[in-house]
This record gives sequence, structure tokens and C-alpha cells, in this order.
Amino acid sequence: MTERRLQCDVAIVGAGPAGLAAAQAAASHGATVLVVDPQPQPGGQVWRQDVVHGAPLPAQRLRSALHAFPRVSLCMHAEVVANAGRRLLVRSGDNAIKIDYQALVLATGARELLLPFPGWTLPGVTGAGGAQALAKQGWPVRGSRVVVAGSGPLLLASARTLQDHGAKVLGIHEQAARSEVTAFAAGLWRWPGKAVQAAQLRFALREVPYRTGSHVLRALGEGRLQAVELQVGGRRVTLDCDQLACAFGLVPNVELAQMLGCELQATATHPHVVVDERQGTSVDGVYAAGEACGIGGLDCALAEGGIAGHAAAGHPGHARALLPRRRHARRFAASLARRFALRDAVRTTAEADTTICRCEDVSFAALAPMRDAREARLLTRCGMGPCQGRICGAALSELGRFPWSGVRLPVFPIPLGVLATYDAGAATDPFPGV
Repeated sequence: MTERRLQCDVAIVGAGPAGLAAAQAAASHGATVLVVDPQPQPGGQVWRQDVVHGAPLPAQRLRSALHAFPRVSLCMHAEVVANAGRRLLVRSGDNAIKIDYQALVLATGARELLLPFPGWTLPGVTGAGGAQALAKQGWPVRGSRVVVAGSGPLLLASARTLQDHGAKVLGIHEQAARSEVTAFAAGLWRWPGKAVQAAQLRFALREVPYRTGSHVLRALGEGRLQAVELQVGGRRVTLDCDQLACAFGLVPNVELAQMLGCELQATATHPHVVVDERQGTSVDGVYAAGEACGIGGLDCALAEGGIAGHAAAGHPGHARALLPRRRHARRFAASLARRFALRDAVRTTAEADTTICRCEDVSFAALAPMRDAREARLLTRCGMGPCQGRICGAALSELGRFPWSGVRLPVFPIPLGVLATYDAGAATDPFPGV
């Protein structure tokens, strides 16, 4: 195990669109920038590198732009596990990295919301984003029969990626009513770029049936997925398939923000970071951008990343110039959230014996007597497995069973040797209570 100490003017956590935009903005003022991300390539989930088709053109352009700034460094394959004062504690394999910064930008993105239904733990059932990531990373999907179901534009994007990699997409099942989808499409004239993108996706998928008012009831199979039962309008339909990709929405990654003491929007089912016009959080010198501030999509991430980067580098005037872009992008996000809000029928598919916590094999019935998330952890170990409640905790919050219960330190599991290195000689205890 080795230890490294690094210094920078602006540290950025997350190398997705928001993080890369923040890096470009801060570096344009001569700031020394260090970007930390657990993935092997920059781009995040939205711009994930495709082993066959490469990175999307906008991602390539932004990466190329960053190469013009020699004071920008990328620290990939690295996870931020804690913070002490103005020092990030980072794990890269068995190596400990300490990064001292003047300003910090949190561009931590979001993760998929996975809702339980009978059979959702069968091999072959994934999130739509997960299916997309697997295909891009070379998972063999050619010839597979895939059903894509859930809600929102991610259904189309995932279906297109799977189709491009040779899968046979049997159908796209959107839970929102046809009236909502039609109203959303009718309003896209306000965002011409989005309208063009939607038209291109729909044309590419023109031979794939698109059903509205339709949702998954259960996944069927012995040992792995063999079929899926769906509610399509007033009918129940069973489709034989090899893969089911579900999209129920996204959950902001706010664990690091919470650890830093940033104010969160507590009234939301899935809290997000509260920021001001400069993307500043309630903690001095800490900024946040993109999905961590509320699910908003690519345009929000780019605008807010730019604002945060300019502000973190000490140039609020440049940050203010991007405010109209942010407002425009956030209006689109609000329309999307309103039109594709999950219906109650989607939230009530879990049965008594449906597994809720996959890590600890806890059923819905086992949680029925529990009063809160703490009691559930103590008596059933729900949320204490490898995912640390990121999957089951978000699902239970969405289902209205338990409210979001926060994160326990460290943010990610780390070897004891690395943990001891971080703690040694620290002026502030990076892991209080651990």
C-alpha cells in the first residue's frame, strides 16, 4: 500500500458531464483542477465509453477541450471515502490518496431507482441504465430478446443502445398514460434540441412496439428470466424474453454532500443538495452541480457544472452568464418529472414474499412490523449488505415505507490498512463514530 498527497485549487468529484464542464470552466481561469472518478474513463453514466462505438461526440469534444489545459488532471479508478477539513480522502485500489483543495465541486451524479416486483432478482432482470452500461462494456446481448419497461426517455435510450448492439427489442412499455406522453411531446417545441433527439430515437426504434399505460407485474423463470408478465391497458400480457430492462427513475447521489454537512432538500422522497445561484452549498467553499442538485439531465449538468466551475475559481460574473441556460434546462426537467411521474399501480406490485433487500435476503413481509429504517437494520439487517442500503433504502423510500435514512461512514467499503493511513495524524477525525 502506498500513500500520495496532492494539492489543487479546485477538486471535482465526478467525471460526468457536470464534472467535466466544471473542470473546463475552472481551468479557463488558470486554476489547478483535479477530477476524481471511480470509472476507468471520464464521461460518467451518460457518456459512458462504448467498446464498439466509442464515446458520444459531445463527450469527445469536451475531453479534447480539457486537453488544452495542462493544469487539469484526472484521477480515475478512485473513490472518495471521506473528507477532513479541506482534504479529500481517496481510495484507489489499495492506495491512499489525500487531496488538499481550496474549493470543492460535487458532481456525483445519480444512480438508478430499482423498485421490487415478483421475480425482480432473477438473472436477466436489470435496470435500463444497467442494461445500457453492460451493452456498452461488451456484455453479449446480440440475439437476446429484450423487453424494456418503466418510465421516461431512458427507456428509448436504453432500447436504442441494446438494438445497436444486436439485441431484439420486443417492446417498450411506458407506465405513463398516453395523454401525458402526448402532452410532453407537444411541449418539446420549447426545447428544439430535445425534440430532434426524441425524433431520432423514435425513428431508430420505429419497428419496436411502444405501449403507454403499461407496466411490469412480474418476472417469470426457473433459475433465470424466461418471460415477463405486463399490464397493458386493461389486459395482462406475457412475453417470452431473455432480458428485462426496467427504468423507474434516478436517485441523486448525496452521500458525500451529507458527510460534508451540506443542506439537503429534506421534503423530497429522494433528497438532493440545496444550492444558491452560484451552485454554492451551505458549506463554505463547497459547490454542487448536476443530478446531485435534483434530477435534471444532460443540459442541466453542463450548465450547472459550468456555473460551479467558474464560481469555485472565483469568477462569479462568468457563472451568472450561464443562469439563463440553467433555468431553461431546469424547466425541461420539471416538465419531464411531471409528465412521467410514477403511478401508484407501479408502486404496488411487490407481494409479501417479494425480496426487498437483495444483499441480506429480506422480504417485504419481514419489514411489515418495523417502525423505521433503524429498527429494520437491527432486526433484519436490511440495508447492511454490500450496497449499504443504496438499492433497498431508495426503494423503501419511494414506496413510502421508510424515509431516507442517510449514509454511514465511510462512504464506500475500504481495507483497514487504507483506513488506518487516512486516520494517522489527521487534525480532524475523518470517520467520526467509526
